[in-house]
Amino acid sequence: MSVWTADARFSVLCPCAWESRDCREDLGRAGTAANGKELMKLVVTIPALNEEKTIGQVVSGVPRDIPGISETEVIVVNDGSTDRTAEVAARAGAIVINLHGRPGLGAVFRAGFERAMRRGADIIVNIDGDGQFNPADIAKLVEPLLRDEADFVTCTRFADPQYYPDMPRIKFYGNRIVTRIINWVCGGTNFTDVSCGFRAFNREAAYRLTLFGRFTYTQECFIDLFSKGLRIAEVPLKVRGVREHGSSRVASSITRYAISSLPIILRAMRDIQPLKFFGMIALGFFIPGLMFGLFVTGWYLYRTKTTPFTSFITISGALITLSFVIGTLALLADMLGRNRRINEELLYLARKRIYSKQRTVRLALPPEHKSTPASKLSAALHDSWTGLPVVRSISGIATAATEDVGNGQPVLEEQVLTGRIPVTTADKDQAEPVTEPKTG
Repeated sequence: MSVWTADARFSVLCPCAWESRDCREDLGRAGTAANGKELMKLVVTIPALNEEKTIGQVVSGVPRDIPGISETEVIVVNDGSTDRTAEVAARAGAIVINLHGRPGLGAVFRAGFERAMRRGADIIVNIDGDGQFNPADIAKLVEPLLRDEADFVTCTRFADPQYYPDMPRIKFYGNRIVTRIINWVCGGTNFTDVSCGFRAFNREAAYRLTLFGRFTYTQECFIDLFSKGLRIAEVPLKVRGVREHGSSRVASSITRYAISSLPIILRAMRDIQPLKFFGMIALGFFIPGLMFGLFVTGWYLYRTKTTPFTSFITISGALITLSFVIGTLALLADMLGRNRRINEELLYLARKRIYSKQRTVRLALPPEHKSTPASKLSAALHDSWTGLPVVRSISGIATAATEDVGNGQPVLEEQVLTGRIPVTTADKDQAEPVTEPKTG
């Protein structure tokens, strides 16, 4: 497993606005159950288009007993299937989101991603519904996230020769070419597979990810998250190279895939690395202009005249002037890029504030004794949790947290207030107050 980060300064972030590693560790320690295990929620999203023959096996194959994961949900995003994909997925136990109009794989991925955040996911795993990936490998994929070694983990098909999938050679080398382009865009990384759709994100990566592409999302994820300093890891896994049923909506035509993916990569590079993008264009004009100018200068020094290459003077001047104009544009674009980073930070803070409230956090509070005033129970909470809804379950009363799929609001059942700990309930008027125990 390899881990990449753009800048060490972004690996550990300050607790107030960035949620540092220490804060995440405190968050994990606070959110533990009575048996000492962290309360982590895993949401698996599955984009699906006419996958009725395989979607049931993929949904039912998602492991529900991963160490460190206390709750698992599966969301199938049905991209206008004309077969029984939605019905089979729902029967297998998945939450089905039906989209209309065939918006594209990128939009389908964003729809499932947003719903997973609304449902309070701590880890989001995306896996295809065509059966090319083994859902049991989700446990291996999320290990770096559970150990806090990465923020974004992707399956790699080409890091280990024994895991090379059986696929057409043109697809194999096409993946290699795209991977080299992404490595160059990211500044000399050594990723081995940037097109695989089997990947996992923690909450930090989910809040920071901003995508725009409609055709696909795979390469754009790498460029966006790497530019924001998040830790990226690759896990070698065995993958089926050819679909058993149907054809891929993305890679069915190599020419169409290249034509549709290249603009997404170029736009991502333009928005995230404008100085490098426009600087490369300026350099492309400057070098030929300089060569024309040097040639005419040498010819003049040798022949004391510029004919028959007098026109090269005009060409050289035009190319060099154009390169300086584009270079100035590169500096302006870099200035706008700084404003983009400020806006993305505001978007991150807004997502964090909105989606962190979608899930009620249950804490393992110390046992209640008559000699311990209820007001002291709040001391068990970390300061960073004061803005989150916290509930304490009373023994003998079943507790549950469900979500109204229509509006995405959390609905908490059979929960009561205890001491000074705040609580969010579906109807606070129905909660019976608990009297504080009197001390001797």
